[in-house]
Amino acid sequence: MKQRFFVAMLVAFLLSGSAHYCYSTGNDFGAIKMEIRKRHDEALTRLHDWIHQVSIAAENRGYPEGADYMVKLAQDAGFQRATRVETDGKPGVFATLDAGAPKTVGLYFMYDVKQFDPAEWSSSPTDAALVDKPGLGKAIVGRGAVNQKGPEAAFLAALHAIRGAGKMMPVNLVMVAEGEEEIGSPHIGQIVQKPEVQAALWKCVGVFMPSATQDLDGVVTVSLGAKGVVELELVSSGEKWGRGPAKDIHSSLKAMVESPVWHLVKALDTLVSADGNEITIDNYPKPRPISVEEKAMIVAASARRSEAQAKKQYGVQHWINDLPWEQANERLESQPTVNIEGLVGGYTGPGGKTILPHKAVAKMDLRLVPDVKAADSVAALKAHLAQRGFGDIDVNVTGGYNPTSTPASAPFIQAQVAALKLAGIDPVMWPRNAGSYPGYVFTDEPLKLAAGHFGLGHGSGAHAPDEYYVIDSTNTKIQGYDGAVMSFVEYLYELAK
Repeated sequence: MKQRFFVAMLVAFLLSGSAHYCYSTGNDFGAIKMEIRKRHDEALTRLHDWIHQVSIAAENRGYPEGADYMVKLAQDAGFQRATRVETDGKPGVFATLDAGAPKTVGLYFMYDVKQFDPAEWSSSPTDAALVDKPGLGKAIVGRGAVNQKGPEAAFLAALHAIRGAGKMMPVNLVMVAEGEEEIGSPHIGQIVQKPEVQAALWKCVGVFMPSATQDLDGVVTVSLGAKGVVELELVSSGEKWGRGPAKDIHSSLKAMVESPVWHLVKALDTLVSADGNEITIDNYPKPRPISVEEKAMIVAASARRSEAQAKKQYGVQHWINDLPWEQANERLESQPTVNIEGLVGGYTGPGGKTILPHKAVAKMDLRLVPDVKAADSVAALKAHLAQRGFGDIDVNVTGGYNPTSTPASAPFIQAQVAALKLAGIDPVMWPRNAGSYPGYVFTDEPLKLAAGHFGLGHGSGAHAPDEYYVIDSTNTKIQGYDGAVMSFVEYLYELAK
């Protein structure tokens, strides 16, 4: 009788109070998988339309339409609240989905994309053409296909499928989306620091960005952070310098008039070593030495990742200083960089034009590793230029932020590992992504949340022509769109455990 009484009380407890919430287990994903297959065309159309809705912060293109479109996408996916958040720059979006679940998970989305030159593409970058790619299958080609609309649309498709299958969402969701990631997220803090956004994020167990993490050989990487970045322009002009022309003049006058272009070139040459590979800015912040744990990750990852495949993907034949694969990866993870994105000065059209330009611009980015902060890097650069006789060169910072890190032991990261292993994948642990995203707003004070990237599937060509995201995979080592959608379903349920 005591035993029957105990069982009855236990059942009553499970059906009431704080334990009332019940969600699907791994054994009843069948209905959700069926829903994903049924909604494939609908989900693909959603991605196609989103790629067609272009928002490019650098060109002031697609605003506020891009933010409003993001609001609609969130609402359609089941977020009860989705609102545009105004900033001093492009608007963001704040959305919440309350499923009455015990746990809440944060999402970081970006709805902006990089610039593009249609002449460099095999199909229109806004048409989102579905093309056959040998060895991969059918892929959608367009700006934002993999960075980041493809994976983000796959995540939204997961929410549609869960709801369409009549299942309860396993976790509550808080979404922060911005429209300036591609210019260094200069106003992300204005979104996250709003009291209602901050209050919602406080409830989260962590924040992740939907991504396509599968390499061509199927290897999946779990990154524990990302490098920070500063985007800036160095501008040399005859007007500011006081020694070159105030307007373009005939090149024959170079014999008696100094060149702002050469002035910029000489300034750039002081920033790095003769081979361009070491930073020589005076008093530049020193990176934190790579840890024993990070070194072990790099050794293990280098043994599993294909060097030949990486070289083919990047179109390179040698690493810096002809470093072997493992040492090249260690340098990738541990070193800050000073990179010239583009040099613009004078005439660049067909044929020659004999002028002495009055202005030259270097577009640059600084990648930052732990202990190298954005503000300190910019301060050191400005002081260096002034001390070396280039104080007239304007340093125009357009955006940037510090690096971000999350421990491998964080439950939020371990849930990623568990979800991948349930899918039969043994992931590679990686200290940090060499690219950048503004995860610092989540991992730094005051929130100090775990943060990362997650998602199966494959794509490539971010920031480049013919960017793509695989939809129907013929490569047995990588998932197509439906597989990517299902990976997000499984991760959400794993996070709910």
